[in-house]
Amino acid sequence: MHYVSAERISKTHGIKPLFSNITFHISEGDKIALVARNGAGKSTLLKILAGKDTVDEGTVWINKDVTVALFEQDPQFDESATVLDNIFHYRHPVAEALRNYEKVVAEGDSKDPAEMAAALARLDELGAWDFEAKVHQILGKLNIHNLQQPVKTLSGGQRKRVALAQILIDIGFEHRHVLLIMDEPTNHLDVGMVEWLENYLNQQNVTLLMVTHDRYFLEDVCDVIWEIDNEQLYTYRGDYQDYLEKKAARIENTLANIDKARNLYRKELEWMRKQPKARTTKSKSRQDNFYEVEAKAKQKVTDTQVELQVKMTRLGGKVAEMKKVYKSYGDKVILKGFDYTFKKGERIGVIGKNGAGKSTFLNMLQGFEPADSGKINIGDTVVFGNFSQQGLEIKEDMRIIEYVKNIAENFPLASGGSLSASQFLTLFLFPPEQQYTYLSKLSGGEKKRLQLLTVLFRNPNFLVLDEPTNDLDLPTLSVLENFLSEFQGCLLIVSHDRYFMDRLVEHMFVFEGDGEVRDFPGNYTQYRIEERAREKVKEPEVQAPKATAQATDAAPQKKKMSFKEKREFEQIEKEMPQLEAEKATIAEKMANPGINYDEIQKLSHRITEITNKLEEMEMRWLELSEMVD
Repeated sequence: MHYVSAERISKTHGIKPLFSNITFHISEGDKIALVARNGAGKSTLLKILAGKDTVDEGTVWINKDVTVALFEQDPQFDESATVLDNIFHYRHPVAEALRNYEKVVAEGDSKDPAEMAAALARLDELGAWDFEAKVHQILGKLNIHNLQQPVKTLSGGQRKRVALAQILIDIGFEHRHVLLIMDEPTNHLDVGMVEWLENYLNQQNVTLLMVTHDRYFLEDVCDVIWEIDNEQLYTYRGDYQDYLEKKAARIENTLANIDKARNLYRKELEWMRKQPKARTTKSKSRQDNFYEVEAKAKQKVTDTQVELQVKMTRLGGKVAEMKKVYKSYGDKVILKGFDYTFKKGERIGVIGKNGAGKSTFLNMLQGFEPADSGKINIGDTVVFGNFSQQGLEIKEDMRIIEYVKNIAENFPLASGGSLSASQFLTLFLFPPEQQYTYLSKLSGGEKKRLQLLTVLFRNPNFLVLDEPTNDLDLPTLSVLENFLSEFQGCLLIVSHDRYFMDRLVEHMFVFEGDGEVRDFPGNYTQYRIEERAREKVKEPEVQAPKATAQATDAAPQKKKMSFKEKREFEQIEKEMPQLEAEKATIAEKMANPGINYDEIQKLSHRITEITNKLEEMEMRWLELSEMVD
């Protein structure tokens, strides 16, 4: 089924063209990733498809049977309402029933029994228990628990997670055709949440268009990549590695065509300068063709795959040492006797759940926060480069080039030369024509890029990067990774970007909670492989007591059945006889010799459905019956 068609559309932001004369189509089941530099029009294109912006030229057609759901980087809420009311804002009977049920449950011991009974009856009437379980899975995995909290009191990360829960729950109410559009869905999610979202989107029958900088997420979820480059849209089928290879081939082919066009341009330019007086039809056609050749010959192709050998500030033998370091906030323990001696050239990743104390650890190392006890000794030659989540520090509005020159006029290179502030800005994708833009006019991603540039421009020898990849586009990430892969100093990185970590770190500090920090010898993928192996080993230990419960005197206590499970148990006992009766009736009909082939096919399909359903219900009945007193 055709979802969307865009024919020869163009869009300009102010005087800057974003895309020009592009055409594309989206069909049911497509899962597309959109990549481009910050400011190239990615978010604008998503908003156009969601009906929140319009094109300057061309036409956009969206199938009338398709519902478009947009997840934005800056989600909009009813600020005066609760998390619960914002999540279940959708005008749908099941949504309203679930909102009412969750509201009553949240009242705890003070809830009215009559209200609870009415809420349960309504869920039974709508058959909404399966969806209620899905809602609880979404809320649990995204760590959303206080549903009565006002939205206006949430942090930026909490708002993003609530918006994500809202959109995932919303599309569940649409039983027909949904185009899910997502703008950076993995920002502010920890790695466990990102992996869950990957699995969730892969399991759902959803048509998807998204912008993301998380390359593993992109590879696992999407099978088509769109790229906006030089105002044009290019389509690549395959994973991220295929995209890189095909893009390199495209650029090489384009450069070859430009080279041919330049040779032809020189010949045609000489002919044009002669300007023959006789204007024949043939010469007029040749003149028109000249301008096409000229445009092609003057094309510029930017390749962001660069390397930069820095002249790093000398790092002495002593780098940093942490001895028996303790840190806690009230009952929350961050470090418990942490010991480590940092060595020259180390590349360490820091991972752990949100709130485990990763940022606090970085601040303590740099002297921004004190330890409760223990010693932190920093070498005399260490120059920290700190990229924090606080963002760009701007005391007054000024132009980009002025801001960088206030730090230094030149950046020294290991080869003995140097780069001017303007050249260094160009390297990090701020072309000369943009360098006189005021800081206040930059997008969020551009400010992040400039913040990163100013950290590196100070020539540190110990880089501390706290979530450096958030809001950065893929071309900028590629430049950053190439830079850091050549960096000779120490790296300490907190990031949820698994691809970024795999490429750059050699071992990791794993914050496991309660002050425990494990030093894992490997990158993130190797860590996850080991974790999954450990989880599989633990599984039989959990299941073993069930198998031997009847054979042992000290059998474990039965799990107490929840109110919802009691309702489910009663419902199964009620439905199973009904399904058995329907199965018997269908068998009788199929035994009738006068029945036609189409009817047999229909009844056969139904009896298969009933048999499968009965098997599922019997298994669930056995599980629940073990909890019955």
